[in-house]
Amino acid sequence: MKMYGLIGYPLSHSFSKGFFKEKFERENITGCQYENFPIPGISEFTHLLEQHPQINGLNVTIPYKEAVMPFLDELSKAAAQIGAVNCIDFKDGKKTGYNTDVIGFTASLHPLLQPHHTHALVLGTGGAAKAIMYALEQLGITYTVVSRSPVNGAISYDALDEAVMAAHTIIVNTTPLGMYPKVDTFPEIPYQYVTSRHLLYDLVYNPATTAFLEKGAGQGAVIKNGHEMLILQAEASWEIWNGRAFSH
Repeated sequence: MKMYGLIGYPLSHSFSKGFFKEKFERENITGCQYENFPIPGISEFTHLLEQHPQINGLNVTIPYKEAVMPFLDELSKAAAQIGAVNCIDFKDGKKTGYNTDVIGFTASLHPLLQPHHTHALVLGTGGAAKAIMYALEQLGITYTVVSRSPVNGAISYDALDEAVMAAHTIIVNTTPLGMYPKVDTFPEIPYQYVTSRHLLYDLVYNPATTAFLEKGAGQGAVIKNGHEMLILQAEASWEIWNGRAFSH
């Protein structure tokens, strides 16, 4: 039995396990199982692998996309540049880290892009944000990072005036604000300056329409949640685990 799984903490509302269970059934994939491994500290990663030597591949979610990297033997070029891993492949005694978030985000954003979508605001600074920044660079879109505690070139939410909002017509939420069960929370951007020229993208997918997206839609913006990105990154992980490698 080949085992795959997801590490993170907590994992009470994980997308991956249900996705792979359905995939295995739909595509008649036998001899495989996918499990959640909620480890309260990354130090337990080694113990997890000792307990389950049959693991062939793992996905990685909050809060370990960066913390897991020192435990790996190799990184793909993109994962090394991004500085975050969400997929680990186990082959020939080596653990190799990849980033399939960048594949999923790029493929789901690209069809929505218009000629005026040249500058983006990236809300948040975590591992997911790093993949988004890398993807935007690959797409030739410049970005400004927005953070509650601005460092390393990021700006604060207070700096988002009408001119900044008008100049940045893509806004990507990489924070967990608005995620179930805290559905009433949202990034504190000045939504009154959002227009129909804006594209709001939320990595959160539960609920399908977060408060962030709802407020954007109310201003006429195009909105997109993270569900398709999740499906695409999961499929890319499966491709990697089965030997159809990506540079990411």
